[in-house]
Amino acid sequence: MEKIKRTKVVDLLQRNDYGSMVNAKGWVRTRRGNKQVNFIALNDGSTINNIQIVVDLANFSEESLKDITTGACISVNGELTASPGSGQAVEIQAREIEVLGTCDNTYPLQKKGCSMEYLRSIAHLRPRTNTFGAVLRIR
Repeated sequence: MEKIKRTKVVDLLQRNDYGSMVNAKGWVRTRRGNKQVNFIALNDGSTINNIQIVVDLANFSEESLKDITTGACISVNGELTASPGSGQAVEIQAREIEVLGTCDNTYPLQKKGCSMEYLRSIAHLRPRTNTFGAVLRIR
């Protein structure tokens, strides 16, 4: 993987120098897509907002992407581009993806929301939720 200095997600979301190569590291919030392209929502904890990573499946093997699940830690090198979709201003067109840490399929914080009662039973993972992340950033 080419060495590019990491940029925090909060800084990437405010940039507009499209076409520049950037590096983002963080945890996968969600992964969705179809047969041609995948979309990964990446968050590093610097903001409540995620940055979208666009993965062209013509450039990546399915084997290299199988470990990218909710909760996995990844490093992405790619090109910062203006997002054609609504919801975000910029996105990263992935050129290289490195899985730094995998996550078991039984990871309890999936895309669906969790009740506060349930979060009491997984105290070590509470800071990874949007609610607790926001509270801890204010604090």
